[in-house]
Amino acid sequence: MKLSTGFWQTYKEVPADAEIASHQLMIRTGLIHKAGSGLYNYLPMGLRSIRKVENIIREELDKIGCFEITMSVVTPGELWQETGRWDKMGGLMLRFKDKKDADLCISPTNEEAVTDIFRKTIKSYKQLPVTLYQINTKFRDEIRPRFGLMRGREFTMKDAYSFHLDKASLDVGYQALYDAYTAIFTRLGLEFIPVEADGGAMASSDSKTHEFQVVANSGEDLIIYSAEAKYAANIEKAQTKRAPTTYDMNVVPMKEVETVKTETIEAVCALLGQTAAQSLKSMVYTATTGNESKMILAMMIGDDSVNEIKLQNFLKCDHLAASSEDELKKAKLWKGYIGPFGLEGQLEIIFDNAVNLDASYTIGANKKDAHVMGFNPKRDMKKIIQADLRLSKAGDLTLDGKHTVVEKRGIEVGHVFQLGDKYTKDMKVGVLDQNGKLVTPLMGCYGIGVTRVVAAAIEQNHDANGIIWPKSIAPYDVYFATIVKAEEFAKIADEIYADMKKAGIDVVYDDRNVGPGNKFKDADLLGLPYRVVLGERDFGASGELEIIERKTGTVTKVKRDELISTLKNLLK
Repeated sequence: MKLSTGFWQTYKEVPADAEIASHQLMIRTGLIHKAGSGLYNYLPMGLRSIRKVENIIREELDKIGCFEITMSVVTPGELWQETGRWDKMGGLMLRFKDKKDADLCISPTNEEAVTDIFRKTIKSYKQLPVTLYQINTKFRDEIRPRFGLMRGREFTMKDAYSFHLDKASLDVGYQALYDAYTAIFTRLGLEFIPVEADGGAMASSDSKTHEFQVVANSGEDLIIYSAEAKYAANIEKAQTKRAPTTYDMNVVPMKEVETVKTETIEAVCALLGQTAAQSLKSMVYTATTGNESKMILAMMIGDDSVNEIKLQNFLKCDHLAASSEDELKKAKLWKGYIGPFGLEGQLEIIFDNAVNLDASYTIGANKKDAHVMGFNPKRDMKKIIQADLRLSKAGDLTLDGKHTVVEKRGIEVGHVFQLGDKYTKDMKVGVLDQNGKLVTPLMGCYGIGVTRVVAAAIEQNHDANGIIWPKSIAPYDVYFATIVKAEEFAKIADEIYADMKKAGIDVVYDDRNVGPGNKFKDADLLGLPYRVVLGERDFGASGELEIIERKTGTVTKVKRDELISTLKNLLK
């Protein structure tokens, strides 16, 4: 593309609503254009990068025998009503009615639509397993869209769905997609970590599910990680052990102490001269299943926090939320002074596994301005329930106790699920097995946020001057900048541009009538892998051009007849 006639514009100003680097740089480099809240137009430079991501995805999925389809962006409400998600998805779905008063929505995801295709097409085990995928537009009406393409309302997504006769086949298919994802993100040139994840509403708690996280300081997700143990998990799913802890093993009679206006663990421990491990934190939740609710008291070591996903999975409840102040008052519980002693029968009490039941602790006295010292769970509780409730953190040990974990921040760009029969059962899908018996097939679901991948790549690869594109998804390979005035050298530059194009090198030719400073600033801002510079003075004196690598700043000088072969080697 010649910039003198090309459709491209850069901007010096940082958009007021752009909080993170990728959003700022995608606007400033003319990759995208904001159309509205959470809505973006993809401009030529940005679209080229998106298409490269899509092509890599297609190549890897086609290798393992997946079939590409395209489903309609608008889907009938009746499909969603079959699974109950018409109501459950709530405000995330953009719903409307057509002229016949039929319910429709703009698809936020396509489990129902693809299952409808499957049930009308596949009848026998002989046609299984099968995996269908599409790369298509999705819309989710986010309450607070932010971060540009990272969390927009409309986005491009690759969603794949596999169908299997049994769990063994599903496991094989899941691993094939997992391996394909690993290949995809490796080819994209990203630093990523596959992590164990919680399936949430998409999968049962015992199903396999992994997220593919791009490592970035601005990532919204927290990852618990040990390279030595080859362990990685989303903070919601992570299972670790506390580092060695010194407990108070002196069993003494309980004693009430005055703790006026001392409602936090830190304040209580400071007042009593104790460590956090000598106290228990009492967290009250309301768990709801159907129309029934109950209050739960989660007991944690003083410096630990509750992992609410783990607690909800343990309780097998539909909803879990911290109890409100009104609920606490009704139960006659004083916030900041709550403890388990005397509450058996009133609340369900669950101790975290890290609580040493033989040790003594300070707890709330269940009345204002007072705590109790010397509480011993084994002695002072009639019934004890323990479970893994704690939120993992840096400094914990892996479950085998051999390795210390660290925290990393990540951006979720892909997620793979085993859905089981969640959708096929609700939509009454059946296929005949080897014995002619009608069985319900199992499903897997596999998503990649295509436009989010582009944003995540920029978030991971940039500096103060602009983007540093991975080679595989850069809009172009080379930024060819010329510093020439004489017509003789302008002609040579045109010839070199033509040579690069003929050799299959994607090149941006900056032939604009602007100074070298502007050209070099735009080159760094756009961040293509290599910049080639033809300077009239240097080329006239030595016949050499400069190749500058964007990532390292390394400068290589080459003769004109060496340029193409050198670039091809660098771009491998």
